[in-house]
Formats: sequence, C-alpha cells, structure tokens
Amino acid sequence: MSKQVEFFFDFGSPASYLAWTQLPKIAANAGAQINWRPMLLGGVFKATGNSSPVQVPAKGRYMLHDLDRFAKRYKVPLRFNPNFPINTLTLMRGAAGYLDDERFELFVRTIFQAMWVDGKNLADPQQVAQVLTAAGFEPEEFVRLVADETVKERLKANTEEAIGRGVFGAPSFFVDGELHFGQDRLDFVAEALAR
Repeated sequence: MSKQVEFFFDFGSPASYLAWTQLPKIAANAGAQINWRPMLLGGVFKATGNSSPVQVPAKGRYMLHDLDRFAKRYKVPLRFNPNFPINTLTLMRGAAGYLDDERFELFVRTIFQAMWVDGKNLADPQQVAQVLTAAGFEPEEFVRLVADETVKERLKANTEEAIGRGVFGAPSFFVDGELHFGQDRLDFVAEALAR
C-alpha cells in the first residue's frame, strides 16, 4: 500500500491554497496518495482558542508578506482576497459533498482559484453560482448538496476528528500519524513521505 498524506484544509485559508498548489507534486514524487480532508477552520479555531493571524496587526502584516514570498517561490499567483475573512461553511460543505465525486478536484481548483487568485466574494451566493456555472457545475445541484444532512455530518465529523487529533489551524497534514502544520512545513511532509 502506498504512503498517504492527509490534507486538512479550508478554502478560507490562503496558506491552504498555497499548500494545495504544491502538495500534488510532492505526493506524486513520493508515489503517495492525498487523502483530502475538508474541515471548517472556524470550528477548529473555536474549539482550540486559536484565531486568524490577521487579528494581530503586526503578525497579519508579516503573514501577508510571507505568503507573497512563498507564492513567488512556488511561481503561483496569489491575490489576498479583499473580502477576507469569508465564512466558508457552505463552500466546505461543498468540498465534503463532492469528496467522492469525480469532479472533486475540479471543485477544489475552482474555489481556490476564485478565492485566492480572482478575489471573488464567495460569501455572496450569486458570485458562488457564477463561479460554479463557469466551471461547468449546476448551482441548483450545489445548493441541494450543501443542504444534505449526510454532507453536513461529514464536514462536522472531519472537523471534530481534526480537533481530536491536535489540529489547531490550516493547512494541517498527517503522514504516518504525525501532524505537520502550515504550508511552510511541506518539506517535512515530503521527508516523511520519502521514509
């Protein structure tokens, strides 16, 4: 059985976006599989007493600069969303709902692109519908999906499991049961997958 990396993420985290741009290459190089684990970062923050770095002005300024440095290193676009913070509950339910669907990776790419490259206000259902339509999704299907109790429960369970395993922010990765936090720790993820 090949190695696995569990990827706990939330679309509202720019660091999760940066990790998403790199993790597939890291996993492919190691012959590993990604176990996608959508979670609700707001729920993690509430349970752990953590908060967004932007709530501390000096830390927030530094974080924005640091994210920009990593985007340049990775050679990927990054535009800090002018609508930040965005409540991602519906979007994360979408990720949980599409998890077993062949369009999951398209959904993830579509939302990350809209959030952290195009600067869309994904708290606005009309903008979400426009973004999904442009990617070939049916907004009505999405609305039904995120209202499904099984989908809601899956996201809740993922979030509770993350908290129970020591996750306090996003992105968080597990390789062989070991937690690695932050997109700036992807080198440790790669090393763990290579063992």
